[in-house]
Amino acid sequence: MTEQQLPVTLRVNGVRHDRTVPVRMLLSDALRHELRLTGTHVGCEHGVCGACTVLVDGRPARSCLLLAVSVDGHEITTVEGLAGADGSMSAVQQAFRDCHGLQCGFCTPGFLTTISAFLDGNPSPTETEAREAISGNLCRCTGYENIVRSVLRAAELMREGAASDTDVR
Repeated sequence: MTEQQLPVTLRVNGVRHDRTVPVRMLLSDALRHELRLTGTHVGCEHGVCGACTVLVDGRPARSCLLLAVSVDGHEITTVEGLAGADGSMSAVQQAFRDCHGLQCGFCTPGFLTTISAFLDGNPSPTETEAREAISGNLCRCTGYENIVRSVLRAAELMREGAASDTDVR
């Protein structure tokens, strides 16, 4: 018996990809194996660890829990899509670099996408709010202090960027 396949349009990081995929293919597998976007990591495969988090229409989603066909036509942003068009790091990426939030790096893509969405909705978080925002992502390294510092630093960088954009006008 052959597995049913369906055509799907995956709009990832602003690029349209038309594919025919098995109906049971997970979004994480489609990203990694069909599109070769390996920045999205798969950790627990149960939606618990958050390593596979991507943005679907700007909202964090566990790509290991979504079928690729269920996001047909939606805008997906992976960690590869967070950088600027010129390859410059986003404020969140820069903050992780500045504050040593990367640690081993396996969970980092999930943190970066989660935090990017969080800061879009809350550009001036408190430390408590930053901790709450990342509470759904697990890190098996040494801890969350540098990641929390990274969230607060990213917010600061984003506010500085917004202020300099205003100064130019």
